[in-house]
Amino acid sequence: MDIGIVSMRYAKALMGYAKSTSKEDVLYEEFKSLMRSFEKHPRLRETLHNPVVAKEEKFSLICTAAKGEGNPSEEFKRFISLVQKNKRDDVLDFISHAFLSLYRNARHIGVAKLTTAVPVSHEMEERIRKSASTVLHARMELQTEVNPAIEGGFIFDINDYRLDASIATQLKKVKQQFIDKNRRIV
Repeated sequence: MDIGIVSMRYAKALMGYAKSTSKEDVLYEEFKSLMRSFEKHPRLRETLHNPVVAKEEKFSLICTAAKGEGNPSEEFKRFISLVQKNKRDDVLDFISHAFLSLYRNARHIGVAKLTTAVPVSHEMEERIRKSASTVLHARMELQTEVNPAIEGGFIFDINDYRLDASIATQLKKVKQQFIDKNRRIV
């Protein structure tokens, strides 16, 4: 079984259904929240793969991961029921990722992630978002993350490109240059 083909088929079917019911935006937000839950809680995947956990518990867990305390949309519930009926809930994270990609491509939305050593002000976030959106000619979703391990500077991931201007990477490069130079001397 090719997970990519299966997940893309489900995602395309969901996208078509969402367009016909005009619930694309609602489903996008729910699947975005579900993907955040998959990223924050790796055990969620393990639970969905576990055959001992009852189908109803998995359904409840997925709905909570997508909407928190609130109730997810009927379209979301129907889709999850379909996925469970066809015993594909173990690839739900791949389906979610494929649906998000399809939605972003259809709506011309770019995704960027900014990692810094210290928190960035809201004004700076907006400037980065606007600059990236003018370069890509697309609306931008910017995620920010604080990681003190980079020691300074920033790492900017946009779509499939990475700009690594962190101090940690610069120090690694300098260290590698010294190591390479010393190997030639001996």
